[in-house]
Amino acid sequence: MKQADRECYHCKQWIKEGEKHDCRITTETTLTQDLSEELRDAWERLRETAISFGDQRIYASHKSIMFSRKSCYFFVRPKRSCLELCVFLGRTLNTSQVRRVERVSKSKIVHVIHIRHRDEVETPLTEWLQEAYQLSDRLRSRASKPRANSK
Repeated sequence: MKQADRECYHCKQWIKEGEKHDCRITTETTLTQDLSEELRDAWERLRETAISFGDQRIYASHKSIMFSRKSCYFFVRPKRSCLELCVFLGRTLNTSQVRRVERVSKSKIVHVIHIRHRDEVETPLTEWLQEAYQLSDRLRSRASKPRANSK
């Protein structure tokens, strides 16, 4: 029986007939396995902090580990020298810890922060993560409210 093109259940990518597809190889473990001891400690603290916020989904996608509720509120790109943290907030932070800021939608601004040590995963960083977690709830409730018709 001839196999037809199909959509990957995991990553939603279309795979042509006979084409190899290995998105399932991308896991949290494979993305963090080569981290130095300092970065691994920072990663574990970051993950524990996020889990403490409440219900969410944590999954690997390409070269990132995503933390999401209805949509992603932050993600981490493990790199050789740092953890590149991208946090989605509704406001712009003006601090030396933020390396880059970019508006990604009408209501979200991404802040890129480099983490090199476990001790960096503390306030104010943890407060920003909590704010991003809560923002995702507010945006979801705003989207589900019916809009008034304007004339």
